[in-house]
Amino acid sequence: MDDPEEDVGARLKMVRHIYGISQRELARRAGMTNATISFIELGKVSPSVGSLQKILGAIPMSLTDFFSLEMSGAKQIFFRGSEVPDIGHGTVSCRLFGGAKANCGMSLLWKVFPAGDDTGFSLESAEGEIGGVVVSGDLEVTVGSDFALLSTGDGYYFDAQRPHRFRNTGRCDCVVVSAMMPAYGHPDLQEPNS
Repeated sequence: MDDPEEDVGARLKMVRHIYGISQRELARRAGMTNATISFIELGKVSPSVGSLQKILGAIPMSLTDFFSLEMSGAKQIFFRGSEVPDIGHGTVSCRLFGGAKANCGMSLLWKVFPAGDDTGFSLESAEGEIGGVVVSGDLEVTVGSDFALLSTGDGYYFDAQRPHRFRNTGRCDCVVVSAMMPAYGHPDLQEPNS
C-alpha cells in the first residue's frame, strides 16, 4: 500500500514506537509470534480485523484510535534558535516556537524587551489566554486596571480578552518566555507597538 493513511503495518510500527514497545514484547502480550508482528509491519501480511483487535488490545488501543492517528506531515518537535522566526517589529524581539501554523492550539514565544521599551500605550485585547515567566530583567504588566512589576522567576497568566500591556522598567533587556492559546490571530503575533 502506498498511502500511509491506510498502511496498517506502518501505522502499527508508529503506534509501537509511540508506546515504547518492542516487536517481541508486543508479540508476547498479544499471544503471537514475533515474525507475525514483523510481517505485518513490513506489509507482507495483512491482519484480519480480529487479529488487529487482539494486537491493539495488548497496547491497549481501540481500532478507532488506531485508524484516526495522523500519519502524514509529522510535526516538528525540536527547534534550533537559528530556525525560529522573529515576528517582532521595532525594538522588541519576539521569536515564535512552533505556533505559526493555523491548526496549532498554542504559540510559545521568546520575547526580549530592550530597557525602557513598551508594547504601547493603547491596551489591546484578544481571544484566548496568555501566560508567561520573566527569565531575566524586570517587566511591568498591566491587565485592565491591575498592574504588577515582575522580576526574574515571576510570571503572569490571564484571559487575553482583558486589555493588557507590557513595559520593561529596568536598565537591561527583559527576557520573557510566554505562551498564548489559541495561537491563531492573537495580537502578540502581529506587530507590537514600539
